[in-house]
Amino acid sequence: MRRPDRARPDTEVRPIGHADTLIAMGGAFLAAAVLARLGGRIGLPTIPLFILAGILLGPHTPGVVLLSDPHDLEMLSALGLVLLLFYLGLEFHLDDLKAGGRKMALAGGAYLVLNVGAGLGFGFALGWGTSEALVLAGVLGISSSAIVTKVLVDTGRLGNPETKPILGIIVVEDVFLALYLAALQPILSGADSLASALMDGGKAFGFLLLLALAARFGTRVVGRFINTRDDELLVISFLGAAVFVAGVSEWFGVADAIGAFMVGLMLGSTTSGERILKLVHPLRDAFGAIFFFAFGLSIDPGDLPTVLWPVLAAVVLTLVMNILAGLAAAKVYDFGPGPAANISTTLLARGEFALILATMAAAAGLDERLSPFIAGYVLLLAVLGPLAAGRSPLLARVLPGRRGVPARPAEERVGAGV
Repeated sequence: MRRPDRARPDTEVRPIGHADTLIAMGGAFLAAAVLARLGGRIGLPTIPLFILAGILLGPHTPGVVLLSDPHDLEMLSALGLVLLLFYLGLEFHLDDLKAGGRKMALAGGAYLVLNVGAGLGFGFALGWGTSEALVLAGVLGISSSAIVTKVLVDTGRLGNPETKPILGIIVVEDVFLALYLAALQPILSGADSLASALMDGGKAFGFLLLLALAARFGTRVVGRFINTRDDELLVISFLGAAVFVAGVSEWFGVADAIGAFMVGLMLGSTTSGERILKLVHPLRDAFGAIFFFAFGLSIDPGDLPTVLWPVLAAVVLTLVMNILAGLAAAKVYDFGPGPAANISTTLLARGEFALILATMAAAAGLDERLSPFIAGYVLLLAVLGPLAAGRSPLLARVLPGRRGVPARPAEERVGAGV
């Protein structure tokens, strides 16, 4: 007698959504890799190309759609953001602040005052709202560490005298960013009253201070805990620490990326720091690409024309402020027009931090024009920045200063606290 057909257990049926997600992930990696290869041949950085891949393969453009809902990559995108900031923390050391001394603080402070101040004024001039203006202050004010580093490598300027001030300004920006995001988080979360906002802000700053103290005084203990000769165990350990602290940071109102940054700051000073830096590099690149790709998925190119003129105005404003900041840094370090032009153009690009703010703004339900504005602004400057850096001698010809007087050699600056 024939047995009746039985339905297969649910556990044996592979969900269609699972296959779709795998296809989307694989397609995202492949599309990003292809565009990055093409862009590398003409000297473009990878970040805008990853975003472009997301736009082209997203639900808002005709043709192939890898993923109709960007939220399906939300966890992977969050991991990419965590790894980007974790890696930056590994490269940053508390001693960097001491090494630059007063000059680094002056140059970095001037850069922030000019660019963040201009961004805040620009935000209020647009009339999109106070919270939106505070977001735009950070978007227009903070350079892309990833693109700046790539520009320095690609242009062969790592050994130039002005490279130290450039990296010093990036360090000052990173410190400002941690405080800025901690202060911005309770504002965007919509605290009910001033007392509630102050309480949320105090809680965030308290947790941030706790992390800073742990990075300053707990390095030895953390180093002993994390240290192992097995690379597999080391990867699991530092990845778990970064993701766990990032999650706890969210509880206390501190952006998860900043929690990861502080873990990187802590682990970078341990005996395992160099190995961790090497091991996390491919993870950062892979999941960082997913972060930028997922951001591109959320962009509707049809919205870009609505913010075209504000984007162009913001790009021009950023260029002017960067030139002024470059001149200010050159004056602090007694540089000529050439190094001033290099500083101005190298720091021009905006990237990952602007996208972090775009993500926070979207989660907070701010003006819907912010996302396309930030996308267009980042895309333009991420492309124009490296191109301008490669042509900085043209800018140097029109900058004021003593011609033929380059930056002082490194041996003359040893006693200057540089």
